[in-house]
Amino acid sequence: MTKVFVTRCVPEESLRALKTVAEVEVWPEEEMPVPREVLLERAKKADGLLTMMSDQVDEELLSVASNLKVVANMAVGFDNIDVETASAKGIVVCNTPDVLTDTTADLTFILLMATARRILEAADFVKHDKWKNWAPMLLAGSDIHHKTLGIFGMGRIGAAVAKRASGFDMKVLYHNRSRNQHIEDTLGAEYVPFQELLSRSDFVVCLAPLTKETKGIFHEGAFQSMKRSAFFINASRGGLVVEEDLERALLNKEIAGAGLDVFEEEPISNKHPLLTHPNVVALPHIGSASVETRLNMVSLASQNIVDVLNGDKPKTILNPEIWRTES
Repeated sequence: MTKVFVTRCVPEESLRALKTVAEVEVWPEEEMPVPREVLLERAKKADGLLTMMSDQVDEELLSVASNLKVVANMAVGFDNIDVETASAKGIVVCNTPDVLTDTTADLTFILLMATARRILEAADFVKHDKWKNWAPMLLAGSDIHHKTLGIFGMGRIGAAVAKRASGFDMKVLYHNRSRNQHIEDTLGAEYVPFQELLSRSDFVVCLAPLTKETKGIFHEGAFQSMKRSAFFINASRGGLVVEEDLERALLNKEIAGAGLDVFEEEPISNKHPLLTHPNVVALPHIGSASVETRLNMVSLASQNIVDVLNGDKPKTILNPEIWRTES
């Protein structure tokens, strides 16, 4: 019997199609990742893996997975997967783009707004019975409308954030590996060099994938290039940021604040140095965390596995050259 291992407990209804073509084993925990030794053991027998971003599908795992045909990652990012090694072994790798674009863009803009307008501070101010009277500058934050938004990484999510920014009459700058003519034509976004994006933006929003080129790109020099009144927002991957340098920039008031949905090592504890700063809004990596979107992500990952096992090309394949070769 064809075997598929799902590395986290997900809603049963999203696995129905998968269960018609394979024997499906699901790791029974929702919040606790599958232990490495269990993952390696299951990979030895699996024809398909439905993985999360916390699962390392590396050369060690791929070398023992002799039956493996497909890895479907329940995320847009796939820096947890050694795609090159998978391709060399003829293993199809898939992700879940598109279905989470708008949900992640919503969260990114919410994070920007909450950071600029000090929303969490204000809510805690009331909850802790500190609100005794009205004052002209009480918890005064920063305006969002008519400001300049700099987007690093103008992919699908970046474009969706730019669209939301247009409703606030923001000027949109962006830096990307390639220019996005559509977003320039429809929203008037301006392509600029990275350093210019840093120096001109009131909000620098990081939405780029984690690669060798982007790892640690937001370091001491980057934060020093930003306006002292600017905010840094990261909703992509924590590895793009040198957290010690960000913490230092906040301490030295080189930037006005930070909104973070991702961190270099996750989860973080409440002792993390960045959490000592009142102008930091920290979230537990919930960019795509709406019920509808998470169900769609699992369903897409499941369908990708079903397609491969049935000999059909999956919808969101990351290494299509393998499919052409194998087919």
